[in-house]
Amino acid sequence: MLRGTTALTALVLVGMGVSAPAFAQTADEQATATADQAQTPGAREAATDTDTTGQEIVVTGSMFRQAVTPSPVTVVSTENLEQRGIQTVQEGIQRLAANNGPALTNSFSANGAFAGGASAVSLRGLSSSSTLVLFDGLRAAYFPLADDATRNFVDLNTIPDDIVERVEVLRDGASSSYGADAIAGVVNIITKRSFRGVAARAEAGISEDGIAPTQRLSLTAGTGDLDNDGYNAYISGFYYRAGEVYNRDLPYPFNSSDQTGIGGPNDTINPDTWGVTNAGSNLYIRPVGSTQYSLLSGGCANGNAVSTGAPATGVVPGTICSQDNINQYGVVAPKVERFGGSAKFTAMVGDSSEAYAQFNFQQTTSSYDGTPSQIYANAPAGIYFQPFSTRSSAASYAPGSGPLTLPGTNPYNPLGVDAELVGWLPNSIERDETRSRVYRAAAGIHGTVFGDWDYRVDLTAMHTDLRRRQNGYVYIQHLLDVIADGSYNFINPSANSQSVTDYLMPENITDASSDLYQAQFSVNKAVTQLPGGDLEVGFGGSIYYEAVDAPSANSDINGPTERYFRLNAFGTEGNRTVTSAFGEINAPVLDQLTLNASGRFDHYSTGQSNFSPKLGAKFTPIEQLTVRGTWSRGYRIPSFAEANALPTTGYVTNSPNLFTDAFLAQYSTPGAVCSKDTFSSCPTYIRSGSYGSTTLASPDLKPEKSRSFTAGVVFEPFHNVAFTVDYFNIKKTNAITSLTAGDALQAYYAGQPVDPAFTITPDAPDAAFPNATPRVLYVASALVNANTIKSEGIDFGINSRVQFGDVTWVSNLDATLQLELSTTFPDGRKESYVDTLGNYNLTAGSGTFRWRGNWQNTLLVGPYSLTATANYTSGYDLSAEDQGGEAGDCSLAPSPNYTGCRVKSYFTLDLNGTVKVSDNMTFYVNVLNVFDRLPDVDPVTYGAWLYNPVQAGENIYGRRFLAGARVNF
Repeated sequence: MLRGTTALTALVLVGMGVSAPAFAQTADEQATATADQAQTPGAREAATDTDTTGQEIVVTGSMFRQAVTPSPVTVVSTENLEQRGIQTVQEGIQRLAANNGPALTNSFSANGAFAGGASAVSLRGLSSSSTLVLFDGLRAAYFPLADDATRNFVDLNTIPDDIVERVEVLRDGASSSYGADAIAGVVNIITKRSFRGVAARAEAGISEDGIAPTQRLSLTAGTGDLDNDGYNAYISGFYYRAGEVYNRDLPYPFNSSDQTGIGGPNDTINPDTWGVTNAGSNLYIRPVGSTQYSLLSGGCANGNAVSTGAPATGVVPGTICSQDNINQYGVVAPKVERFGGSAKFTAMVGDSSEAYAQFNFQQTTSSYDGTPSQIYANAPAGIYFQPFSTRSSAASYAPGSGPLTLPGTNPYNPLGVDAELVGWLPNSIERDETRSRVYRAAAGIHGTVFGDWDYRVDLTAMHTDLRRRQNGYVYIQHLLDVIADGSYNFINPSANSQSVTDYLMPENITDASSDLYQAQFSVNKAVTQLPGGDLEVGFGGSIYYEAVDAPSANSDINGPTERYFRLNAFGTEGNRTVTSAFGEINAPVLDQLTLNASGRFDHYSTGQSNFSPKLGAKFTPIEQLTVRGTWSRGYRIPSFAEANALPTTGYVTNSPNLFTDAFLAQYSTPGAVCSKDTFSSCPTYIRSGSYGSTTLASPDLKPEKSRSFTAGVVFEPFHNVAFTVDYFNIKKTNAITSLTAGDALQAYYAGQPVDPAFTITPDAPDAAFPNATPRVLYVASALVNANTIKSEGIDFGINSRVQFGDVTWVSNLDATLQLELSTTFPDGRKESYVDTLGNYNLTAGSGTFRWRGNWQNTLLVGPYSLTATANYTSGYDLSAEDQGGEAGDCSLAPSPNYTGCRVKSYFTLDLNGTVKVSDNMTFYVNVLNVFDRLPDVDPVTYGAWLYNPVQAGENIYGRRFLAGARVNF
């Protein structure tokens, strides 16, 4: 993912294709449920609710209830998440082994994510827009902001945790059942059908070092027995909070810009790294036309004064303020506060039907403090005008741009002559807060009519209100105003009145919203008897309306200076109505062979139509073995953002491979040669720079198309011991993409003509090298249908449950091997990403892992249980083919290379202990990351500082403890 300025580990599931719901129940319930479900090999898969609990069986991806489906389905129970110490369902989904590549986690909010405050899953590494998220089989409203401002998705933070029964994850294409977006798979959130009694939970956690505190409270109460009373009603409410975490809270080297302790460069602000774009949060000044800067206030508002000994012929001041910006300002994770409530009423209607009505409300607030306010800056890419700059007057900037200058008459200019000003404001911090309010209602009825016709009718409505509140960002015109009228004290900014400060940095509030309304019906019937069982036929229809209204938070419609520095201009709006018809046939042609066929036709009010077919089969030659497979075609409609968005800019850290030695030689000094081999000796302007990758929407985009097939086996040699292996192969054509920016950048830096499909905007020159060709500020291109993306791999699962006298041992292994994730371009060129940091731009440099997996083992003895979970994520090479290198060539490693060419694999162990002290009360304690292992250093990824946030997840906090109590009456 591109981030505005700059945790995925493996999840223990109840199975990889044979998911045992009983593991999520008590010991007695487990024994009963397993006995009921074990008549068929793999029967525990997807058939997660049994008659003992009064729950219906819900099978995601089919209209029919089946013990083993042709498609692989993983079931994640909430009880299983509790055993892991996973506090929210969204975190559990993020830890799916099948989740890979450009997923969006809450931690990315603190690194400038476009969709700050949200969380999204990316099955098979195909991005969040190719994974469909459902609530009880129905669509949900998109998060109003798009990931990277292009990909619409459903925010996992909207999941009402305490009424979730389980999550069913269909690891297969499912457009034939659900329509658009289900190319990589489906995540279906199943809520509780009914609840009786009172249940409450209190829970708190913190790391061993006293950071990353969390608290959770919940209460659920219900009454009525559906079987005896004919109704059930329950209500539920919860509160959750997670504290903000800063880099200074972490151990070295993740808490400092100084990497010398691990053999790397010292990137603090010091005499060797000081530059006009790297001056820190102090202001420096020099007379217009002169060379050397000096401290405006004569001292350091932040950091420590250090004498540089620099000659007056250079730009470096004689005295600078040394600072460690990572330690002082770096943010690891935002503060998150979430609360909400749910209510559901279910009633029997006659003898054969059941009706329900449900309402959910949830509010999530995510906030963090960022970097100091900036006045010496380039505005983000504009919509109507070229960006304004207070660094350069180059023709690529808006008229009036030029170096930030205090007039000689300004009362806070001690030089008495026109003077140039650089640096960040010393006493002001940029702060971002995202607050979303989600309202969802659903109602429906299902049952049997005319003797043997099963029917279902569902209605749902969902609305999201999103408010972004941003403080500490400098409004450009107001900056020019206070400089002209002398009303702002730049020498001592803390002496300014609140009204003057607010004028320079007015609060920016932007409201956005999204909506989803859907009506859906289906009927199915056993029409005849085949040798293997009933021939079932089903069909149905759906109509839904979806809309997004997300205006720009920083438009330049009123002029290039009537906006803020640093805030991206992205935004989008759109709406459409989709009508659909679907059908499915399930034919057990033999006792050993069942064939399945399904299809769906969708028509969009925007003019597109698509038919999605799917074929599946399962073959059971012997009772212990089932062989299964599917073939399907799917599609993804262009998102509102891809078709209608305003120009969008994300920032990518420069890598040595982008440059040529000839270009870098311009930035050499007598004491430091700047080249690709000596990149760490290049000035900060080059070495720590980034470029803005600007994406332009296109209303003429066509839908992406996909072809998917799976093949697998379910082997159950003994009762309650099952093995699964499933192969997947997905090819997406007409993939919507921006052109590879690396090609344009390399042409620019080589002095060659740039492809006219790109627009290059150079940055302001480095004041220390005013005659050198400047670095790139922005590279822009439009979205196109161009590429073919392939994802291929194998899922593995082992489930067992063995009784040894009074001791029960439950074991679950879950792993995914990613064999290929690649992009093929129209000219035949192919980029491969597995085991590297590619797709670099799409994943924020977090890459594509070859292996992700976990192994959970639980011992049950009377009222006690002990669970140990081992988590594994493979390492990777510091290379990325979309950054100009070859997979495995170490081309992104720092120069000189102080970390090696590979980031090591990462292994952690979690423990959970539970004791049921009475029939009504349970206590539990989790020790997460028992061995206090930290991830290997990654000096390349830009989603976090020196570590991969996807590989490490919350284990970057070290050993953590979580304790709580549950009561039930």
